[in-house]
Amino acid sequence: MTALPPLPQERRLLTPIPGPKSQELQARRLAAVAGGVGSVLPVFTARAGGGIIEDVDGNRLIDFGSGIAVTSVGASAEAVVRRASAQLAAFTHTCFMVTPYEGYVEVAEALAELTPGDHAKKSALFNSGAEAVENAVKIARAYTKQQAVVVFDHGYHGRTNLTMALTAKNMPYKHGFGPFAPEVYRVPVAYGYRWPTGADNAGPEAAAQAIDQISKQVGAENVAAIIIEPVLGEGGFIEPAKGFLPAVRQFAADNGIVFVADEIQSGFCRTGQWFACEDEGIVPDLITTAKGIAGGLPLAAVTGRAEIMDAAHAGGLGGTYGGNPVACAGALGSIETMKELDLNARAKHIESVMKARLSAMAEKYEVIGDIRGRGAMIAIELVKDRTTKEPHPEATAALAKACHQEGLVVLTCGTYGNVLRFLPPLVIGEDLLNEGLDIIEQAFTSV
Repeated sequence: MTALPPLPQERRLLTPIPGPKSQELQARRLAAVAGGVGSVLPVFTARAGGGIIEDVDGNRLIDFGSGIAVTSVGASAEAVVRRASAQLAAFTHTCFMVTPYEGYVEVAEALAELTPGDHAKKSALFNSGAEAVENAVKIARAYTKQQAVVVFDHGYHGRTNLTMALTAKNMPYKHGFGPFAPEVYRVPVAYGYRWPTGADNAGPEAAAQAIDQISKQVGAENVAAIIIEPVLGEGGFIEPAKGFLPAVRQFAADNGIVFVADEIQSGFCRTGQWFACEDEGIVPDLITTAKGIAGGLPLAAVTGRAEIMDAAHAGGLGGTYGGNPVACAGALGSIETMKELDLNARAKHIESVMKARLSAMAEKYEVIGDIRGRGAMIAIELVKDRTTKEPHPEATAALAKACHQEGLVVLTCGTYGNVLRFLPPLVIGEDLLNEGLDIIEQAFTSV
């Protein structure tokens, strides 16, 4: 196989976005692909790497999406391609439940080393984030012999039936797809920007409310698991106010409840630490990972305390493709790249550049109500009025569209559809990062 020449790390617009070839492919897609599968931007990719996506028309777009926090090491990282290619040539599949292989074990060993806590840990590998969360619930129920699962306002955990029940937002994730799995209870989260008594009070007050609701409405003795994203992703890149996570984690420990950190979007150097829960010293019982784990190959994991992980009976966990050998090779290449390039430090640098530029924009544009996030997981919340904080989803959509037209891939999120989120690859070049921020600033000027 001849290696392709490196993808030039520069924006290039040869046609309007989307171009004619993308439009032709979009017509074919509309005829062949289910309408329920959406796309942020109907630009068809031909190549991607570093901080660039090249489309079939030859346009090169700056990537501030990373395939939703997946291609943190880039979309064609050398170590990922090298290791996955070698594995592809050796064998593509045996099913670990039939005849196992070393790659799966190596990934489990790496996860035991990297995840928070120095206790004995074990892992089980799956295909997607939703599968990981679903299996974390199974494991917690097997361990505690309880059924109730507690989740939080604005949380997102997946699109399977159980994980839709765990997810807060109706549209587009849940609408029309019920009934959902039972024994799921939702409690407040410390959303500092929107907390009624102010961000400084959000941590202790939200924790007290959540614990009170669990105690009175569910009964702590009935809870198998408390599941939370240490930085809430689809809900709007909400960092729970300080003190909230430690209080909820302590409540779980005091009551024999399995505390699950859903690090699917926030894990693997994305926030400037291997895992976002490390920011307040949280050591979860179980941690779910996916997205950034394997450089773009489908892989997910549940990692946790050995005695909890071993609670499920033999044969109770698994799946035909779980821990696919090519995906495991990709994960080992991704982790190698993260260590070699110190992508935690790189994420922190991206944060400092982005927050400085966005703060300067906020001084000029009243529509920016809040700037938040950590590492290369940064967002701005857009409002019609800074006093009332009324969400402004129309401005958010218009800004995203303006960025797309200029060749910058950005994503939106948030319970109210009013958050512009930025997830650049951690390997993005400084010039592309700043050029992307220039485009965002131009978008504010035009919108």
